[in-house]
Amino acid sequence: MTVLVDPWGSMLIEDYERLLKEFGLEPFSQSLFPQPNRIMRRGVVFAGQDLGIIADCIKKKKPFYALSGIMPSGEKLHLGNKMVVENLRYFQDHGAETYILVADLESAAARGVSIEEARKRALDFHIPAYIALGLDPKKTTFYFQSENMDVIQVAFEASKKITLNEFRAAYGSADPGKIMSSVTQIGDMLYPQLKKRMPGVIPVGIDQAPHLRLARDYIRRAKDKKYVLISSMYHKFTPALNGDFKMSKSKPESCIELPEDLESVKRKILKAKTGGRKTLEEHRRLGGIPEEDMVFELLKQHLIEDDAELMHIYKEYTSGKMTSGELKQLAIHKMDHFMTAFTKNLTKARKHVKQLHFVQ
Repeated sequence: MTVLVDPWGSMLIEDYERLLKEFGLEPFSQSLFPQPNRIMRRGVVFAGQDLGIIADCIKKKKPFYALSGIMPSGEKLHLGNKMVVENLRYFQDHGAETYILVADLESAAARGVSIEEARKRALDFHIPAYIALGLDPKKTTFYFQSENMDVIQVAFEASKKITLNEFRAAYGSADPGKIMSSVTQIGDMLYPQLKKRMPGVIPVGIDQAPHLRLARDYIRRAKDKKYVLISSMYHKFTPALNGDFKMSKSKPESCIELPEDLESVKRKILKAKTGGRKTLEEHRRLGGIPEEDMVFELLKQHLIEDDAELMHIYKEYTSGKMTSGELKQLAIHKMDHFMTAFTKNLTKARKHVKQLHFVQ
């Protein structure tokens, strides 16, 4: 049976190994890259396509770009956005020309958000939030889809080479909104190459794989354009605090948003699924099971940078010296520090939005 990954839905993906085969992905190897970041080192980044090309650009200091988009349909971000920004910042620090697009056309076509409202949300919150999460605004080019006619032109060209059956195979359906969104994203991904043909990497969650698949198919057919095939990097989902495969806003009690009041986050963490034993005596004797503990996963993916510190916690928990309650209190403390810093940086970033470089 085919695995259908829907970037607009909330379908759960239960077998990452299967996805490697289904989408022709390459298992990620952190040995490719110098000073791999936290989520690269810890297996959160798990797959990619043609990442060796990007690694070669870094090693030989050759030009390449990294690109991602902002969907301004919501009023908050989630932890998946944080991982995208972390990977963008990694490539930015290693020489990538960095681009952030505001998908105002896609939000209008697929989410029903007006162009005006999308612009307001992006400038008031989403762009400052990406900066607050670590993106260097001085090294980033921003643009709105609706204002970039080069993107629209590429999207139009792509639409002439992709069939309805291909859309259905990639997305499960081919309604006009999804078609418009998909071809516009192809325009976005190729936009930096209009200035100069060079490799590019798109770091995303695995739910965005259909977009990359379609873009790569188009590039192979548009031989006359001489585009360089786009590379991709995929990270796993952050599990929901109740143990579901993916945090989802449809279950707010198990999803942490950015920003979110600490008291709210605290209540969610205290109710989270743990890998602790049924009794304290049993826990002390057998130790906890970090692989089944959503709080440990939160620490691993997002809240603890130092590998030695994480390994110490792992050993304390598996030995039974640290209880599930103590692990939760540690996560609450770390989350307090993170949310406080994020809120402070968000306020600071909002003051500098007018100074950012936007493509006109």
